[in-house]
Parts: sequence; structure tokens; C-alpha cells
Amino acid sequence: MYQPHVFALTDDGYRGPAPSWNAGAPSVWLVDTEQAAGSARSLAPRVLDASELARTEKLVFRADRDCYTAAHVALRLLLGALQGVAPDAVRLTRERCPSCDGPHGRPATGGGVHFSLSHTRGVALLAFADVPVGVDVERLPEARVVAEVAGQLHPVEAAELAALPQEGRPAAFARVWTRKEAYLKGEGVGLAGGLGREHVGTGPHPLDPPGWAVTDVAVPAGYAAAVAVATAGRAPAAVHERRK
Repeated sequence: MYQPHVFALTDDGYRGPAPSWNAGAPSVWLVDTEQAAGSARSLAPRVLDASELARTEKLVFRADRDCYTAAHVALRLLLGALQGVAPDAVRLTRERCPSCDGPHGRPATGGGVHFSLSHTRGVALLAFADVPVGVDVERLPEARVVAEVAGQLHPVEAAELAALPQEGRPAAFARVWTRKEAYLKGEGVGLAGGLGREHVGTGPHPLDPPGWAVTDVAVPAGYAAAVAVATAGRAPAAVHERRK
């Protein structure tokens, strides 16, 4: 289980250290987006770019706007601290998609660091590394969602879920979903890569796809999260630096 750093946002911004990591080991940050909402709303006009502000306005529910705003303010503040520039000067782009070569691959920045962002109501996770990285956080799903989607998983994962008692399936499903999405985001294809691809497991310990290391992340009760880092050309043990 990976223990993330806790990101504390104030009305004046972020005053903590820049993200840092050892080779092949991610730096993962947890944001309580409800707690940070007020400060994030205050900082947003000075930190976010026009496209991010426009995206915020399109979100119908206040909770979703607050979550998106806090997550993206935190991302820009941490990237700015890392690059030694003002947060509004951070240039965010998209790499080419490895599947179709479209402009919707991994998010990237001119600063050269690999990063990933995920958020759901109440929580955001950010990951930074010197290698491709993906992160995902989700609320535990309702039982009906598990029943509807489980068949799209790898056949072994679907069988693992079916073998569990009904009450244990939402947590197991959230584990496999976040592990798989973190891995697919790290590859730059997202869910377009298909939920049936690779067997990462529903149990307490994830299985690593070839060339990747997947680790669960400690998050508040009611959520599940995972981070995936590329290990090609590295000793796999290097990414376990912060596993506990």
C-alpha cells in the first residue's frame, strides 16, 4: 500500500516542498477537494488557464466544480514548484495517443516531468515521476454497477469477483478498476485500451502487467486508488520505495 503525501492548500497557495522522488518511484499526493474548495475557488482565476476555467463553468453541480478546481489548482501549484515557475506559467499539453496517434494521449508539460491526475467527488490524486505514470481514484460502486460492468473485465478477474460474497464485490471491483485505469492512463490510452486487457487482479495484492508496477494507494474510507509506473529498463524493486 502506497502512503501518499497530503496536499494542504491555503488562500495564499501552496507553501510546501516541490514533489521529489527516487528513480522509478512515484511521488503521489492526496487532495481533500472539499476542504480545499474555498481556497481553490479564490486562487483559480490567478492559476488556471482559460480552457480550465471554461471547463469548470460547464460542470453542472457545485461539488463537481469544486473537485475539478481544487484538483487542477493543486496540479499547477505542484508543477510550478517543481519547475520553479509561477503556476499560471505551467504549459499543459497532450502527447500523441499510442493507439491512434490522436492528440489525446498522456497529459504532459514542457518541464519534462511525467505526471497523472485523477479526481472524484471529495478526493483528488496526483502522481509525479521520472518515468510514465498513471493514477486513479474512485468511489466504491453500488452493487448494480459491479453486476453491469464485471463482464467487461479480464475473464480471470470476472471469475474472481463472481466467487466473492455479494458484500465483498464493490471493494474488490474498485480495486481492479483503479489498478487497471492507472495502468492504462500511464500507457496513454485510458479506458480505450479495454477493461479486458491484462490481468491486474481483484485481491489484496495487484499483479503487474509487463513493463509496469501497480500499487494500491491509501485513501479515505469509501474510495479505492492505485498508481502505476513504467519499469521497462529498470529493476522492478525500484518502484517499491514508498510501499508499506
